[in-house]
Amino acid sequence: MTDLKNIHIGKLIETRWFELNIPIERTTNFFKCTQDEMFSMFQQKDMGTDVLLNWSKLLEYDFFRMYSQYLILYSPPASVNYIKQGKKINSSLPYFRKNLYTQDIIDFLLEQLDSGAKTKLQIISEYKIPKTTLYKWIKKYRNES
Repeated sequence: MTDLKNIHIGKLIETRWFELNIPIERTTNFFKCTQDEMFSMFQQKDMGTDVLLNWSKLLEYDFFRMYSQYLILYSPPASVNYIKQGKKINSSLPYFRKNLYTQDIIDFLLEQLDSGAKTKLQIISEYKIPKTTLYKWIKKYRNES
């Protein structure tokens, strides 16, 4: 599992790029850059969203999901309490109802439960996981192992 507390997006992109074995020429043509500029992107801990979007397209991988997963696991609970106190702000931005629970997130939460680091109630309250969802994960993924 990737360390979501310390996301180095350039290294993640580099890993995916090598996995797919994409030719350097194709990549430099896609980005309209030199080889040196391309390799310097691999050294960047963070980058602009336009560049990240292009990497996501080229490598057919949603690199933004890394940040979404971080928000699911580590967003401060104070922001949730602020909204619950009736001070919700109307926004013209899209509202996403469904959380992005990847297998890594599920594994992380079940590992927390299995190791005794967190109880079911702590996981439900701290990570805002619906009770039925957690119990479905426990039933499904504990029976497979």
